[in-house]
Amino acid sequence: MYDLIVVGSGPGGYEAAAHAGRMGKKVALIEKGEIGGTCLNVGCIPTKTLLKSAHVFEECRSASLYGVNVSVPTVDMAKVLSRKDKVVSTLKKGVESLLKTSGVEILKGNAILERNEGKIEIRIRNTDTVVTGTNVLIASGSRPAKPPIPGIDSANVLDSTGILSLQKAPVSLVIIGGGVIGLEFAGFFSAIGTKVTVVEMLPSIAAGIDGDIANRLLQSLKRAGIVFHLSCKVAKIEEGIVHCIDSSNAQQQVVGEYMLNATGRMPALNDLGLDEAGVVYTKKGVSVDEYGKTNIPGIWACGDVTGRMQLAHAATREGIVAVNTMCGIQDRMRYTAMPGVIYTHPEVAVVGKTEEALQAEGIEYVKAIVPMGIAGRFIVENEGKSGTIKVLCDKKYGQVLGIHMIGGPCSEIIFGGSFIIEHELRAADLRQIVFPHPTVSEALKEAILHLA
Repeated sequence: MYDLIVVGSGPGGYEAAAHAGRMGKKVALIEKGEIGGTCLNVGCIPTKTLLKSAHVFEECRSASLYGVNVSVPTVDMAKVLSRKDKVVSTLKKGVESLLKTSGVEILKGNAILERNEGKIEIRIRNTDTVVTGTNVLIASGSRPAKPPIPGIDSANVLDSTGILSLQKAPVSLVIIGGGVIGLEFAGFFSAIGTKVTVVEMLPSIAAGIDGDIANRLLQSLKRAGIVFHLSCKVAKIEEGIVHCIDSSNAQQQVVGEYMLNATGRMPALNDLGLDEAGVVYTKKGVSVDEYGKTNIPGIWACGDVTGRMQLAHAATREGIVAVNTMCGIQDRMRYTAMPGVIYTHPEVAVVGKTEEALQAEGIEYVKAIVPMGIAGRFIVENEGKSGTIKVLCDKKYGQVLGIHMIGGPCSEIIFGGSFIIEHELRAADLRQIVFPHPTVSEALKEAILHLA
């Protein structure tokens, strides 16, 4: 009998399992695929590794701006992919070591939920193994969505997993979907010489991002040579052609050597035995409360499978909250200060309310928008580039409600914004906080001081 059985070894699953193990609990983790889940093997880590190669390539091409002479740079796709595999392998060993040192037992196979006389059992398909636990945490993650578009299963249509295996950069690539996944791949392939076109059914890219920041990102990516067809719905795909219909109901055709289906991800709900166990769920995910509890006592869920927020760091926090709660430690999940990052070039990092959300909710606010160039470090390291920080505050009390950035190393700064919003700090409260000089983070300080 285990104290906890975790189904799935993505960030939510393995961090929760390790956390419980460190607390002295008897823990088993069941994984049907590779340890580390989507994020480590075919998601966050591989894509960021590719993007780093693209950034180095771009820096070589612009080295003369910094007084450095570099011969004509080229991209060796085989070496890029080899490095990607090496990084994944190294981190996978790290996760396995974490689980081992935490006392977590790893079991391989497909986990099927069963309830037997009030006990929660997991049957591992294709084996005779049945394990029983006081608690089960479902962390099965997500899979690429596949919209009902005729031709979506064509050989030259790839998803976010398949495109990671391309051995050479395509001459042209049509990306269906202008969300985070599509934009990051657009940035990578465009940087290494592929002609990239993005087809998005909404009138703007990066849905959910503050409108000012999303528009600045769009203009930057356009300047990088990426072509966008917005408010354009894909009707069908055939013979290397994406047929779509624009906002005026006119038909358009976009040609590409390959197409990338980047229309999002769906919770991995199939073959878990959810119906048999009586767990409530919808196509959007397993239904849970702020503690990670499902409707069945002893069965919990975290991460993408819940459909709440498809972010690795959100999954990790959700898993920790669930473990703490089942162990009697007071905790709960909050999303008001959950940061998000788009690893394009330039990067985008956000936390808190957008200006559009404040307007929709009727909240009176004030805002400050400052260039990142207000910080000397940004000028030093970003020749010919621009960046922006936008801060939104409650008009009456001055509480910081949203922080939105584009440019520079904003992914490494946004945690400060999360802290500010999580602790409900006012702009005036931050006057006494010392920001190191010279750093790009000083631009955040300046934006806040504009409102204090």
